[in-house]
Amino acid sequence: MSLGLHNLKVAAGSKKHKKRVGRGNASGHGTYSTRGAKGQKARSGSSGMKRLGMRELMHQVPKLGGMSPRYPKMAVVNLETLEKCFKDGDIIDAKILISKNIIKSAKNGLKILGNGKLTKKLTVKANAFSKSAKDAIEKTGGEASAV
Repeated sequence: MSLGLHNLKVAAGSKKHKKRVGRGNASGHGTYSTRGAKGQKARSGSSGMKRLGMRELMHQVPKLGGMSPRYPKMAVVNLETLEKCFKDGDIIDAKILISKNIIKSAKNGLKILGNGKLTKKLTVKANAFSKSAKDAIEKTGGEASAV
């Protein structure tokens, strides 16, 4: 049998019927019409049930924007992660770490922390290093350079 418009059928379970409330107890949504018993959200015109207009949205947004930090946090990577994800002799910078999904972004900079052991010789380029991380990288014969 060939496929045509006259013999197409919808996949089973792909069409969901709209919930028809307020149609009596036999409908399965009777008496309270899925609103529960009493309370503000059970009443008609309650704020939990209506859509917000532009004015209501404006009232919900704070008048003043709030404060952004003076020194935003850098993306951080530990030595144990570098040990696990890279080979001996690799050159590591923020772009490579983003491409390997180790960090999401380095918009505010990249800092290498000294948690874990490092046995591989790596060349690491970052905005900042903790003292222990820099010592560990240079101890293995690698290079830790600030960008």
